[in-house]
Amino acid sequence: MVTEQPRYNFRAAAVVGFIFGAVDILIAARFLGKLLGASSQSAFVHFIYQLSGVMVAPFTGIFGDTGTKTNTFESASLVAIVVYAVIGWGLVVLIRIVTAPKGTKPE
Repeated sequence: MVTEQPRYNFRAAAVVGFIFGAVDILIAARFLGKLLGASSQSAFVHFIYQLSGVMVAPFTGIFGDTGTKTNTFESASLVAIVVYAVIGWGLVVLIRIVTAPKGTKPE
C-alpha cells in the first residue's frame, strides 16, 4: 500500500478558506439586507448587521452610499467583500507555500 505525502497542510488552508468564506457570506447578507430594505427590527437582521458592522467599519466612507432610507446601496460592504476575499486567498497561498515539503511545488 502506497501512501502519498501531502504537498501542503490542506487542513490549515481549508480552515482559513472556510473562515474567510463565512465572513464574506455574512457581509454579502448585510449588503443584500441593506439593498432590499430588510427591517432591522427583526432579530436575525439586527444580529447580521451587528456582527458584520465590525467587519465593514474599516471601509466605511471610502465611497458614498446611495439609495433611500429603506434601500441603501452600501459600497463599504462590497469593498469589504473584495478585501477579505483577497486576504483569505493570500493566506491560503502562504500556507501552501510555507507548509509544502522541501523541494516540492505547492499546487
